[in-house]
Amino acid sequence: MAAVSFSQLLNGERAVVTLFIVIVLFSLPLSLLLHGVALSLLALFALSVEVRVETSTSLSQFKTRAGASSGLLLGAVTLPTFMLSKLIQQSRAFSLHQVHPGELNYLALQYWAAFGSCFTVLMVLCLLTLDNTRSRSCQAWNAKFGLVCFVIGAALLFLYSTTGVHAIWKLSWVFFHGFAAVKLVQHLLNTFPSCVSFGEALLVTVGLVLYFGDMLAYTIEKLYGYMTSSELEFMQYGFRRSEIGIIIQGLLLGLLLYLVVLKYLLCGWDGFSRSAYSGARICSEKGKSLIFFASLGFLIVVIIPSWMQFVQDFDMHPLLWVVRFVFMEPVKRLSLCLYWVCVIYLSVLRFYNISKNSKIERILLRKYYHLMAVLMFLPAVILQPKFLDLAFGAALAVFLTLEIIRVWRIWPLGQLVHEFMNAFTDHRDSDLLIVSHFSLLLGCALPIWMSSGYNDRPLAPFAGILSLGIGDTMASMVGHKYGVLRWSKTGKKTIEGTAAGITSVLAACSVLLPHLASTGYFLTEHWISLLLAVTVSGLLEAYTAQLDNAFIPLVFYSLLCL
Repeated sequence: MAAVSFSQLLNGERAVVTLFIVIVLFSLPLSLLLHGVALSLLALFALSVEVRVETSTSLSQFKTRAGASSGLLLGAVTLPTFMLSKLIQQSRAFSLHQVHPGELNYLALQYWAAFGSCFTVLMVLCLLTLDNTRSRSCQAWNAKFGLVCFVIGAALLFLYSTTGVHAIWKLSWVFFHGFAAVKLVQHLLNTFPSCVSFGEALLVTVGLVLYFGDMLAYTIEKLYGYMTSSELEFMQYGFRRSEIGIIIQGLLLGLLLYLVVLKYLLCGWDGFSRSAYSGARICSEKGKSLIFFASLGFLIVVIIPSWMQFVQDFDMHPLLWVVRFVFMEPVKRLSLCLYWVCVIYLSVLRFYNISKNSKIERILLRKYYHLMAVLMFLPAVILQPKFLDLAFGAALAVFLTLEIIRVWRIWPLGQLVHEFMNAFTDHRDSDLLIVSHFSLLLGCALPIWMSSGYNDRPLAPFAGILSLGIGDTMASMVGHKYGVLRWSKTGKKTIEGTAAGITSVLAACSVLLPHLASTGYFLTEHWISLLLAVTVSGLLEAYTAQLDNAFIPLVFYSLLCL
């Protein structure tokens, strides 16, 4: 049993994730020692639960993506480690008096919320797999280990909450995030069976809970201010958002909340149309379409802008503010939009025809879209970073709307969108949910969004573009054509492909760094640190069975921030 357990711990993905965590922990200042202990505990607990989940049958009610490991270790540590890397960066800024203490405190609160969310989900999975252990001694050991982890985790949270003030509020906030994450993971796995692994579900749900929590905190702060004409002390940790950040947050979260309302609207219409339009299916579909587009228009024009104006002092309607923002530099921004439209039109037209008439593997064909992302986003992040922030938000909103239309088959576009999107799916997508285009766009956008404000690592905003657009693409193409030596007997990834991916990213960095220096950036990247960051993210791409578009940019960005 001991030998089996030891062999279960040995795989490439876990080794790379462990290396990633160790690098971040060695970069910690003493002021973040408590946060590092918490991350170490989370990683150890996640590894234990991952091994148990992959050998258990008690979670059979959750159908995860076929061909993927549970990915719990990677899914549990990615966001907390990402937040910890930002804390390390912001601590440097604080020592140089570049950021307000409130920003650092709020980021620390977000880190503990991410830790609490992941830890709570792992604890629930631990309890669900407890009865499936083969022997009573192992069952007792697992129960004791889980109890010890719970006690230490609770103690760490208590120690954090007692630093400063508002201990009850801090603990309540972390508990709220943990409870919401558990419910959302269950909902995601039950609503979209066989679409995601446990690790992917954990990453997505914790990210959404943090984003919703941030929106809720900002809204509560404003409500309290309007009701009492004073600031809510607990929420003073936050800092002023930019107009673009508020617009993106309101639009994306508004559309996600709209899904709940839309479900009941369409169910109500289906019940009504069955009695009123029995036998007339086209009338029912047209009515469904009318309800969707009318409610969506009302949401975008009235409800979402109302929230934006409530939490941010816009001097005009937010949609008009967007138009004004675009025309502040009309030549540059409209030219960039025209360039994007041309690239998208030519690329999609070309690759769609190839996908219909060619025998090229889907996964290889889709790497051309990674190259398209480089062509579109690399000039923009250098020349128009703020406009690119807004464009990313708009593009994600469009993708989300199209996915709603596809899933609900909204007439007359639903079937057309479904057939078009199906031309670019692979084994990681399903008819229920197509996520690859979301993960590619988010993988490129998140490093850029997170680099707003203080950023002493000029390459950090390029983390998604470099790792996905260049590294992942070159690894797949070279590995597919020239790869001979495989990393594992069962996997498809080759050593030649990984070497090509790492080399191509380093070559791109060697071109980017002098250009960034010439534009006024103070370069602080050390080549040894850069080589380590590129190598770890390249090895993760080689070994992970998870959706690499989602994980690799976050890992690469985290290492670049150190």
